[in-house]
Amino acid sequence: MTVSIHSASAKSALFACLLILLIATTSVAQNAPRSTTPKSEPAPVNVVTVATGLANPWGLTFLPDGRMLVTERPGRMRIVERNGSLSEPLQGIPPVVARGQGGLLDVIADPQFASNQLLYWSYAEPGQDSDVGGTAVARGRLQGNTLQDVRVIWRQTPKVEGALHWGSRLVFDRSGHLFITTGERNSYRERAQDLSATLGKVIRINPDGSIPRDNPFVGRSDARPEIWSYGHRNLQSAALHPDTGALWTVEHGARGGDELNQPQAGKNYGWPVITYGVNYNGMKIGEGTAKAGMEQPVFYWDPVIAPSGAVFYTGEVFKDWRGDLFIGSMNPGLLVRLQIKDGKVVNETRYLGELNERIRNVRQGPDGYLYLLTDNVNGRILRLEPKR
Repeated sequence: MTVSIHSASAKSALFACLLILLIATTSVAQNAPRSTTPKSEPAPVNVVTVATGLANPWGLTFLPDGRMLVTERPGRMRIVERNGSLSEPLQGIPPVVARGQGGLLDVIADPQFASNQLLYWSYAEPGQDSDVGGTAVARGRLQGNTLQDVRVIWRQTPKVEGALHWGSRLVFDRSGHLFITTGERNSYRERAQDLSATLGKVIRINPDGSIPRDNPFVGRSDARPEIWSYGHRNLQSAALHPDTGALWTVEHGARGGDELNQPQAGKNYGWPVITYGVNYNGMKIGEGTAKAGMEQPVFYWDPVIAPSGAVFYTGEVFKDWRGDLFIGSMNPGLLVRLQIKDGKVVNETRYLGELNERIRNVRQGPDGYLYLLTDNVNGRILRLEPKR
């Protein structure tokens, strides 16, 4: 049977429908840019060891006087003096699950630390059962070598079994809100799509743990109000863009599919429905690489870099690096530099492969140098200085 369309309005309506369908199909089919996997090359730096003897260091933050605070995954936090000497472990850290990828994770100083001495840290918090736990964030006031007035300001829900994919990084935005990145705890990956759970999400709270009124899911009975974005796998890198103030993250994929994202309020980043990775046995995950209503990454890696820690460089020491994003890689183990223009990656360079070290974190110091943490049982703090 043939249907004839005679009216101009009907033809216009049909054309509009076809155009919308074409745009939607094109949008879904469009793949994200993929890393070319460049080889590590010599960096224009000297690598200086600042401190040694740290057990799997994970998080690093600078205090106004130039000292550092570093977390060790087994559950310790130490002050690092400017000469590299380590304090005894600080008192006041709540119990942590130091198992698998869990333990004491990130740490960040309050933007007003000089006046309030507040620190925030994320960690794997035990549950009532020994096999159960969840990512949590606590804050306390640093007094000498003790954390006082310690209280938990956020807990991942639900607590689940397992020792993998806890996240997490902590970032303050320009309005003083705290971003928390989480993992979906591996065996519970479907819950990254579940807005009633905080597994596989970016979280945004106030420093006291209350919920910002402009969070995207506030007022919805089917969603946790602290959720900022969802559909994430295991976010271990996060940094605030120095010009736009936007949050950028890097998350672990499975076998292939590490992702660079710019998580926006209320948006779905696809895991595990869409991904550029596959299971470790080579089997397909989800429905493919794209789906309507789910965001594409800005950039992805296959093979992976196993990302952990990231910072946009803003200092004066390495002028050619200003505005670039630096990411720690644990596998193959190096420092990844991304040059970004208009929200897109225009170049990737890799450095320090000759160290053969798992780079767990990268931070910019108040002196303009870059500082790295190496992830092993005798971990180090490294400082990158320009070659003279």
